[in-house]
Parts: sequence; C-alpha cells; structure tokens
Amino acid sequence: MAWSQPPVANKQQRGVMSLRGVLLLFTGILVLALLVASLSVSFYRFRDYVASQLEGHAQDGATAVGLSLSNAIDGRDPVAASSLIDAVFDSGRYLSVVYYNNAGGQVAGRLQALHSIGVPRWFIALADLPRGTGEAEVVRGWSRLGRVVVVSHPGRAYRDLWRASVTLLAGTALIGGLALLILLGLVTRTLRPLREMEAQAEAIGRRDFRRRIRAVGTRDLNRVSGAMNQMADDLGQLFEGQVKLIHHLRRLNNEDSVTGLASHRAFDQRMRVEVETEERAAPGTLVLIQLAGFAAFNQSFGRDAADRLLKQLAGRLQAFVDGHAGSFAGRRLGAEFVVFMPGVVLPDALVWVRRLVEELDGIYSDAAVSLDVAVHAGVAGTAEGMDARGLLAAADEALRQAQAGGGSGCHGADPAQAGHFGIETWRGLISGALDRHEVFLWQQPMIAAADGRELYRQVFSRIRNDGGWIKAGIFVPMAERFGMIAGVDQQAARKALAWLAREPDLSLALSLGSGSVASSEFRQQFLADLDAAGHCRHRLWTGISEQTINHHRTEVGLLVRALERLGVPVIIDRFGVGGVPFSYLRNLPVRGLRIDHSFIHNIDSHEDNRFYLGQVVGIAHSRGVQVFVTGVETADEWQVLRELGVDGAMGYHLGRPSEAETGAP
Repeated sequence: MAWSQPPVANKQQRGVMSLRGVLLLFTGILVLALLVASLSVSFYRFRDYVASQLEGHAQDGATAVGLSLSNAIDGRDPVAASSLIDAVFDSGRYLSVVYYNNAGGQVAGRLQALHSIGVPRWFIALADLPRGTGEAEVVRGWSRLGRVVVVSHPGRAYRDLWRASVTLLAGTALIGGLALLILLGLVTRTLRPLREMEAQAEAIGRRDFRRRIRAVGTRDLNRVSGAMNQMADDLGQLFEGQVKLIHHLRRLNNEDSVTGLASHRAFDQRMRVEVETEERAAPGTLVLIQLAGFAAFNQSFGRDAADRLLKQLAGRLQAFVDGHAGSFAGRRLGAEFVVFMPGVVLPDALVWVRRLVEELDGIYSDAAVSLDVAVHAGVAGTAEGMDARGLLAAADEALRQAQAGGGSGCHGADPAQAGHFGIETWRGLISGALDRHEVFLWQQPMIAAADGRELYRQVFSRIRNDGGWIKAGIFVPMAERFGMIAGVDQQAARKALAWLAREPDLSLALSLGSGSVASSEFRQQFLADLDAAGHCRHRLWTGISEQTINHHRTEVGLLVRALERLGVPVIIDRFGVGGVPFSYLRNLPVRGLRIDHSFIHNIDSHEDNRFYLGQVVGIAHSRGVQVFVTGVETADEWQVLRELGVDGAMGYHLGRPSEAETGAP
C-alpha cells in the first residue's frame, strides 16, 4: 500500500556515508595520490635537470674567461681583464662574472640583481633552484694569477621550469578528471542495483510492493536483485490477500448479499448510534418501505427475477441516500427496506419520501405487469427520550396505516417535533451565520491508547440560535443540502489555523464535508490558506470521510496529493461505512483511519465488530497507518479498544466537547 508513514519514519539517516560514496572517496583519493606523486617526481626531476644545466652553463663561462685571461689577454692587466669580462657578461646569461686575485681581492667583474623574470614569486620560493656557479684559474706560465667565478642567471631556467610545471599540472588535472569521471560512471553503473534496492526497501517500508529492480549490474548484484524482486512479489501477494480478506469481511458483516445495501444488523447498529448515543443524538427521520405483493411476484417470475428487482430498487434507494448527506439505507427482511436521514424533520422527509415511493412504484409496476402490486412507506421522526426500538415501532405503525390506504403511498407518524425547523428556517439560520462569520469551533480531545496523553483535538462547527447551540450533526446535513458546507468549512479551517498559530504546541483535526471536497473553488482556497499558514499547517489533521471518497474519487485524489505536498496529514474519517475498497485507499498517502462510531458502540459485546476492528488495526499498522476511533462512551469499550491496539480514541467517556474559544463546556 502507498499509505504514508509518519514523518519520522521517512527521515534519511544523517552522518552515514553510502557505499557508493565510500568507493568513490577511496578510489578517488588513491588516483589523486598517484597523480600527485607522479607530478612531484616529474617536477623535481626536471628541476634537477635545469639546475645541472645552470651549473654547466656557469662552468663553461668560467672556463672560457679563465683561458682567455691566461692566454689571449694578460691577466695581470686590470683594464684588459675588465674589458674581457664586460664582453662576456654582455653576451651571455650570467648573474655575475668576477675575477679575483690570489689574495681574494676583486680585480674586475660584473654582476646584476635578480629582478622580475616573469615567474610568480611563490613559484621561485617553491622551486628554489641552486645557484649555477663555475670557477676557473687564471695562470701565466707557471704562475697562478687568480680565479674567475661565474654565476649563471636563473631567469630562463625558472621560466622553463614554470612552463613545464604548468603543462604537467594541466595534463595531470586532465588525466585525473577523466579518470574520476570514468570512475564515477563505472561505480554508478555497477552500483545502480544497490540504489534501486535502497529505493525498493524504502518502498517496502511504506508497504508499497510495486517497485522492481532492473538487472543491469554485476552477476552477483543481479542475483540479489532477483531475490529482492521475488520477495516484493511475495509480500505484495500476502498483503493483497489480507486486503481482500478484510474487504470481504466488511461486506459479509455489513452488506446485504442481494442488494448491496446495509444488512439488517449493520443498519440497526448504525441507527442505534445515531439515535441513542449521547454524542450523536440529533433529530432524524426513519423510513420503512415495503413492497406489497412481492411473494406473488416471486412465485410468478422466479427467484432470479425477484433478486434483479430488489437490486434495481436498491440502486434507486442508494441514489436517494447519496443525495441526502449522512443518510444510509438497508434491507431488513424479504421486500422491506429502511432508510435513516439524520438532521431531517418529518415534514421535509414526507415530501421527499412521497416522490421516492412514486419512483419505486413505477419500477415495481413495470416489472410486475400482470400483478396487483404497490409500494408503501411509513415515516417517523425522532423525539426526545425515544430509543431505536421506539423509532422502529413508530415507523412500523405509520407503515401499517399506509398499507391500510390500499394503493401505493406513504404515511407519517404523529410527530413530536414542534421545536424543529423547516427548510427555509434552516436556510436562513445557516446563511445568516455565514454572513456574520458566526461559525464557532468546539473541541474534543483524541486520547492516546498507550499512555493517555492528548494526541490532537478534533474541532467541530456549531452555530447559535436563540442563545443555544446547534450541533454540527444537526445543521451540517442541511448545509450540505443547500450547498453551503464549503462556506462552513472555510470559516472553520481559518479559525483552526489561527488557533494553531497562537498555540505552537497544539494539534487539531478538522473534517471536511463532501460538498467542500467536491468544490474546486473551496479546494483552491483551502490549499492557499494552508500554504499561507506556514509550518503550523503540519499540525492540522485533515479528515475526509470514506463516503466522500466513494462519491468524489477524482477530487479526493487531487486534494489528498496536494495536502501531501504541503505536509498536511490526512485521515480517512468514518472508515468502514463508505464501501470504498482497500485497493483504492492504498493509493492515497494518508496518515490515519478513524473508524466509524457504529463499530464502536457496545463493541465489548459485539464479537464480529471486535474481529473486524482487530483485522483493520493489524493491516493499517503493517502499512504505517494509525488507527483512531470515535464514540467511546463506556469504560468497557475503552478497555477492549486498548486491547485491540488502536492508537487513539475519542468519546464522552474520555472527554466531552467544549467551546474552543473559551474552553467552557
């Protein structure tokens, strides 16, 4: 899976040199040492040669002057000796030519200082050529008149040595550079499988088994590459098997085998959470739908035709709940369907259900052309103090009254919702709160299962009405329906980022609505706000529900990858009820899963839910993904969840919601 690891797990080791670096460093130093040694030997050998040339030149000059003063010119005549020395000095490259008598006194001579010779001073100091000196005696007959001392001028020698040194250095640098480039290419090509192995190992660490190594190295490395590829294949198949198993278990436990809707047990579990738990309790409407004459249809057309009809009707029901945020549908027994719509009051529900019954009746009548059939629906709204059993009884009573009417139709139970609002009232409340920027944040802590510390705080939106608070679970479905959820989420996100900027040690989690994720304008503005927030955006967990992923996969993919580039952690919210296969989720770089509360309610007494959650935790942890749960309301639930290995939990048992701005409950 490509689910991302926590940031710490992706950090590269610092201060540890790679094998490629070690080989390049060692062989590079060796090559450079050989080249420097060769350069040094060549330099000093040429220096010695130049020095010997200087000495020979000086000796030749001294011999010539000594012979001339001994034979051609009277060495006892200072004037003649001086003229000879001047002529020799001017015609040769000498630093000095001096004629000394036997007493050591200078008879005649010429000398000059060693001035600029076109060579850097540092090179002169480095080369430090010995002075080329030659001596010859001056004799007349059998008498020794003195000696001539000649010192060669080293200027030309230094220039020759400089040019030779520059040439040697350039040649050495060229050869060394080519050698290092060839070495780099050879080592890089030879060790390429090792780099690919490293990348493959990192991918396996992220539970991504799709990366493969190309066999382009040496025979030994190719064998290791083949073994690594085989291991990746085996691990990939193993984890794919686990993924298919958990997806199969989820469908087996939660879906009706014929229609694909929620099973009888799964629907009742979710409805109890929506109606009975303190955390989720909010207004809602239950719809019971029954097909009259279905037994005759089954007998006349056969079981296969009956199953096809149920699937067709279930498809229309699924489309209906998709159009009402947070709603869910299921199949109870035979030809009886059930729908729960949170945040919807009875008068509004009756309008929509009547239209739904007409559509279902059209499908049913077309399939049963020769039979007398009908579709009946009973609608009941929640009331204070009513539990799930009472709500089902009220809807069932309304269904019986609808059936008493004969033809297709629906009937509403006697409502106990005088204080609930109509559609226009809801529209005005939400739009007014947005215009006045009065979307307030409430918070609830997510507690670590290991040590009880606070991992982050989940923030919720609430609005005011007549001095009281309206929960997100009540008004958010209406905001989704009116297309206002993007405005709600935008205000909540900006307030959350401002809060994070004020408190550098705080981490928050914010869940986005389905309409917000689907809106390209919201996504662009949300990403711009995160980018402008700086480093504090790394402490804002962004939640996207599994149902949103199911309905807006392209938009979710774009948003999640953009959030990954910004370093914003992403969590899949309400995991387990959206019907999204693991095979798709593995391509999303998410940091965590938050299990839907319907799996947590009374988990201490539900073995199936415990088994399912244990499998999810194992697979998620094997992919470096954290698992969180919500809706923990008892100590027994919390104990079971800790034993199952969840990373964190949230619920009334662990911490009640409080107003974020004041901290008051």
